Amino acid sequence: MLSVLRNRTYRRLFTAQAVALVGTGLATVALSLLAYDIAGDDASAVLGTALAIKMIAYVAVAPLVGAVAGRIPRRTLMVATDLTRAGVAAALPFVTEVWEVYLLVFLLQAASAAFTPVFQATIPEVLPAEGDYTRALSMSRLAYDLESLFSPALAAALLTLMSYGWLFAGTTVGFAASAALVLATVLPRSAPVEPTGGAYAKAAFGARLFWATPRLRALLALDLAVAAAGAIVFVDTVVLVRDHFGRPAGAVSLALGAYGAGSMLTALLLPRLLRRVADRTLMLPAAFALPVVLATVAAVTSTSPGDWSWLAILLVWAAIGAACSAVLTPGGRVIRRSTADADLPAAFAAQFSLSHSCWLLTYPLAGWLAAGAGLPATALVLGAVSLAATAAAAAIWPARDPSRLEHVHPDLPPGHPHLADARPAADGWRHGHHYVIDRHHRHWPATGLTSVSRGR
Repeated sequence: MLSVLRNRTYRRLFTAQAVALVGTGLATVALSLLAYDIAGDDASAVLGTALAIKMIAYVAVAPLVGAVAGRIPRRTLMVATDLTRAGVAAALPFVTEVWEVYLLVFLLQAASAAFTPVFQATIPEVLPAEGDYTRALSMSRLAYDLESLFSPALAAALLTLMSYGWLFAGTTVGFAASAALVLATVLPRSAPVEPTGGAYAKAAFGARLFWATPRLRALLALDLAVAAAGAIVFVDTVVLVRDHFGRPAGAVSLALGAYGAGSMLTALLLPRLLRRVADRTLMLPAAFALPVVLATVAAVTSTSPGDWSWLAILLVWAAIGAACSAVLTPGGRVIRRSTADADLPAAFAAQFSLSHSCWLLTYPLAGWLAAGAGLPATALVLGAVSLAATAAAAAIWPARDPSRLEHVHPDLPPGHPHLADARPAADGWRHGHHYVIDRHHRHWPATGLTSVSRGR
């Protein structure tokens, strides 16, 4: 898996991502403790609202960035957003009111919503070979796991020496270092983007791409299943640890680290596993495991706290991390398979926005349910959401899902460049190729290999 780091461009981009995410992980721990200091027992509600605001920023900003990404040099855009995030992180230690937390979280995450889809769309251009790209996806998953594993461990160590406010300084340094690394990287020239209208039309195309492609609709349903399970980890861990178990602040880092450990172990195994099994074969069983694990959370939190239940929660958090990683990591492969190269920025921006709309639902649900109904009820409700979403994904994503599809173009004129290998048919021109939604293929074939696809 580490062989992809021989590519100097990818190595610098991966390092930039890793250091930024380490900083983000420090901010996650610090923000949880800041919310606890400001709101006390209502910390889960405050944190759930703050994370919902984060999702609003993601949902609103990412499609617009995907629409204009072709007009702004990618390196310039990524550096500018990194510097913006560094500035916002530097201001967080001075927050004393809940509304200030909400405002700064929105600004920070709006910048992240601009950075992440552009970064994701750049990687398949840097590593065009499928094997290398699969390894890069696992490496990217490992980088995200640093936010859940290494960062909490580092935060726990730092909290023994300083107050949590200083953790935000580490976040600032991480974003600044990411900006410097991206600035020093020469990125490949992007594929030319075919004209598709204005910014609104380009933003809407990404959403239409997901709606029109069955495997991408299923991917969105799986994102909801992951969001339901992940929300209880990211929103309710601080209250679970501090109030239910009565453990110190450093134990919050330990619990989040258990989630990261499960995710990281799975990411390390995935490149070899994905050479043997299809994405769907791996992702669906992992998603079906999530409601089972959430039912276990409900059972454990219904009992009196003790050493055995604390160990059980750590194991359960690790299991959630493992299952979420098995669902999320192959997602980039599914998007790449379903998208033309020129449309990758729009596709990743749409996925970023649509998947985070799932978190927009589950974050406040996890926060307000925990504050009002308790952790067992919260786990059961989120488990039901996860089960329904996974069942929907299994129904939407066909078990037989070939990339090459035979289809007919009834509207394209003879001699059109797209019909170079087509043959006449009763209702138009028939040919087969790797099928994706684009300006020549507006709809997904309805019945296997003989369906009609209208283009213009």
